[in-house]
Amino acid sequence: MNLNHLYYFVTLAHMEHYTNAANELSITQPSLSHAITSLEQELGTYLFEKQGRNVVLTKYGREFLKYVEESLGTLESGIKKTKMLTSETSGYIDLAFIYTLGTRYVPQIVSQFLKENEEKNIKFSFHSAATTDILRGLKEEKYDIAFCSKIENEKEIEFNPIGKQELVVIVPLSHPLAEKTSIDLKETIDYPQIFFSKSSGLRPVIDNLFRQIGLSPTILYEVEEDGALAGLVAENFGIAVLPNILILQTLNVKILNINNPLYTRKIYMARVKNKYLAPVIQQFAKFVQDQNEINI
Repeated sequence: MNLNHLYYFVTLAHMEHYTNAANELSITQPSLSHAITSLEQELGTYLFEKQGRNVVLTKYGREFLKYVEESLGTLESGIKKTKMLTSETSGYIDLAFIYTLGTRYVPQIVSQFLKENEEKNIKFSFHSAATTDILRGLKEEKYDIAFCSKIENEKEIEFNPIGKQELVVIVPLSHPLAEKTSIDLKETIDYPQIFFSKSSGLRPVIDNLFRQIGLSPTILYEVEEDGALAGLVAENFGIAVLPNILILQTLNVKILNINNPLYTRKIYMARVKNKYLAPVIQQFAKFVQDQNEINI
């Protein structure tokens, strides 16, 4: 079924006159007549009948008109939405990020970007998750772009460094280690620990730190989200290694710098390789990439 023929049908249905409808559509009257005849032949029924010099819809034409107008309305809405999403001045960005970035970095970078693009109609949808879930979501097109850890051997994902996080040890205020301001990681080995779950991009990093010192900690609990981990430490469930995030300053924990082994965790902007991104998403990615690597 020819899409133009449907538009012709709707116009004729409302104007009820072939010559006037043809003029409105900027086509010849024979072309309009041919289009309507083709539609009627395809449907196997008459859509119009003569009434003096005019034409009016038949019973079946009136029924068909309801569906055609609804369908064309939906199509036009889809066209408008697609153009909006892929224009230079408006669009929608599905942004995913690891939990540790939700308190400060993401709100700040998005706010800065929007301030520099106040004249544009750009909206964000925010999603926080563990790195493995984020990368899966990127590949499944749930997210457009993401901030997370780098996972080796991810051939479909492009990683670009955007910042770094310092890892620290946190202990309850009543803990024996709370008297210190910094420690070697080996000093934590006698105390039960709370670890990130295996889905976290931080888990292999922390596992590797303990491998470097040749020791294995006692892991009592595993959690996915950094806020929950810090909360458990504050309530004496154990001690933990995690990024030095803003929320730690609001909890009853002591933050200890790690002297050895030294490690700075890099944070990356991730996106699917060779995948088309709408203009506003490309603009945001460039904005983030143009910032100097910072402590996040």
